[in-house]
Amino acid sequence: MAALVTVEGRGEYVVGKVFIVGAGPGDPRLITVWGLECLRNADAVVYDRLIDPGLLAEARNDAERIYVGKETGKHTWLQERINELLAELATAGKKVVRLKGGDPFVFGRGGEEAMYLAARGIEIEIIPGISSSIAVPAFAGIPVTHRGVANSFAVVTGHPRVEGSSPDFLALFRAAGTLVVLMGVERRMEIARLLLQGNVDPATPVAVIEQGSRAGQRITITDLSNIEKDCRLVKPPAVIVIGKTVSLHEAIGRHAAE
Repeated sequence: MAALVTVEGRGEYVVGKVFIVGAGPGDPRLITVWGLECLRNADAVVYDRLIDPGLLAEARNDAERIYVGKETGKHTWLQERINELLAELATAGKKVVRLKGGDPFVFGRGGEEAMYLAARGIEIEIIPGISSSIAVPAFAGIPVTHRGVANSFAVVTGHPRVEGSSPDFLALFRAAGTLVVLMGVERRMEIARLLLQGNVDPATPVAVIEQGSRAGQRITITDLSNIEKDCRLVKPPAVIVIGKTVSLHEAIGRHAAE
């Protein structure tokens, strides 16, 4: 429902609403029913780089589609400008879907966008998505927890937003049993080296899953001591899973792919 907002010197004007929607890990069928409903009713869709074209086709023909994708070293749209764009569209009275890969609150900066809009009196609604941190390993036949193998898991980003704020990969791995790294392709060797220096078993299984849940999904199974040799051709987007549950891929993954 649109709201009336009074701005000093400008009187009252209509403000629309922003739906911050998680699109899931990649396969367009993995968006939630609620998220799809929002997308189909949007006046404007502001979307990220990894959104499947099939999802964009679900929007109305007359809906405005605005690409604000980011790549490493290619941030055409700064986050501040994206925030402003969402506010501008809503201020014009539009129903806006901010379509983000995975879940918007798992390393997706959805919280920053929500806070920016809320501070300006713009109505928001958060539609959770299936995070790639659990969905991509599942598609590969790798449970992130398994009775008798790992009773917890940790999710970290390989791209800390603030310099010097890198996660303590060793402590997280020791505490959790399974370590899932998002956006960590470029740091895979550094992460492996840190774990090995902490006396983690070099034979600890590792899975690197490229294009998770998409048609081009590719799974590389290796271990900490061989990650450099076996994963030299890996390209993002990819999810890295480190821990004993990766060994379950042998029993589960092959059958899941048949």
